[in-house]
Amino acid sequence: MEEPSFFDKMISRIRETSKYYTGYPKDLGPSRVIHFTSEREFVQLLHEGHPIVVAFTIKCNYSQHLDKVLEEAAAEFYPHVKFMRVECPKYPGFCITRQRKDYPFVEIFHSPQQAANQGRIVDPNITKYSVKVLPFNFDTSVYGFREYFKKHNIRATDQN
Repeated sequence: MEEPSFFDKMISRIRETSKYYTGYPKDLGPSRVIHFTSEREFVQLLHEGHPIVVAFTIKCNYSQHLDKVLEEAAAEFYPHVKFMRVECPKYPGFCITRQRKDYPFVEIFHSPQQAANQGRIVDPNITKYSVKVLPFNFDTSVYGFREYFKKHNIRATDQN
């Protein structure tokens, strides 16, 4: 087998060390985007305590672009932020409760905390969560997510 050239070694080193290198597609490894299957699974994710970026999508050209962005962002911010994709035609109940008509859109569920009982008798099998839902209105890119997390003080990496 032939030894890689100096140029190939240099490009390989740039890819390994630079978060922002955009010359070639990145090898993102296995997908970190979670596909929505049930509200129960979603509540379990909230219980883990990580912010969850949820993309509500329908089949369109922009959703294909959004999928690529979600894959790259999920790989970069793993494990501190979870990314989920909901195909709204498959799960209309979950999407309709968002009361939005413009698809695709992104919302971030942040700071899940177990809600206080407040003195009422409640079914012990039901866990309540207080969740802050933030609409995502930044540039739909990894950079946009990074800036959004900074603005809202969301811990997205070990450095924060």
